[in-house]
Amino acid sequence: MMAVVGVVSACGTVAASEPTLEGPGVLTLDKAQHPTPGGEVGGASTEFATAKDLSMWLKLSDQEKDIDRIAKLDVNKTAKGALYLEPKTSAWFDGFRGPFLYQDLAGDIVMHARIKVEGKRTAKPQRKFSLGGLMARVPQSYESPNWMSITTGTTDRPGRVESKITLAGSSKPREVAAKGGWMEFVLGRVGRVCAALYREEGGEWKLADRWPSEFPEVMQWGLTAYTDWDSYADLKKNPDKGNAKQIRGLPDLRMTVDFVRFLRPELPDYADPLNTASVPDDVLIKVLTPADA
Repeated sequence: MMAVVGVVSACGTVAASEPTLEGPGVLTLDKAQHPTPGGEVGGASTEFATAKDLSMWLKLSDQEKDIDRIAKLDVNKTAKGALYLEPKTSAWFDGFRGPFLYQDLAGDIVMHARIKVEGKRTAKPQRKFSLGGLMARVPQSYESPNWMSITTGTTDRPGRVESKITLAGSSKPREVAAKGGWMEFVLGRVGRVCAALYREEGGEWKLADRWPSEFPEVMQWGLTAYTDWDSYADLKKNPDKGNAKQIRGLPDLRMTVDFVRFLRPELPDYADPLNTASVPDDVLIKVLTPADA
């Protein structure tokens, strides 16, 4: 495992001189390329076909000596040909930590997964802020948490997709309505931008968020699920105490993951992904989504 200590800080604002909608500096849809599979990043992809596939993934609680907030975890057992995860009462918000399975990967990354999040006995989780999906985190960032995620489930309302970036322990979430069931997610980094995308079953890819962020070369890329925020009660403003013990509560989430695939995105040198005139949303979606997805 790679040991990396790094911090995240927001990039500068978009340059004042934006390109026109045509001409130099603008990446058009016909010139944009889908990310490429294979290579050392492709070797991290996991189809979860057999139980041994779980050995490719690291648990944050093991690697950074945290409390194990996973109640159940297996591959090709509870759900055939899939990873299955049930979290204990937990949270990823500001300085709070929850379950996280990951691989250490370097450089520009597209992480693409097909995921279903449900309640234990219902189609949607019943407890507030019960969410599961993708996350990329700066290693060893307990004291100054830095990470980004895209998840689905229940926020203060059921049937939501939430994109979130956390810099120096301050989380900024954004959410939209979703019908639930199987969904595809992409969490990616290319050049000076990170982005979160989602697609409902049978639908089109949508850009949930793009963030002007600088992350270290190596990050932890993987899966998260957490549940039951209300059970933190009077500890909701005290992440140090909340992280120091396993909160007893009423967890209500189960997550099934069909696959996680890693690809390499590319942008031409003239394209600025922080400038929507240079790289419009539909172009960024193409750059960050697989050609066959």
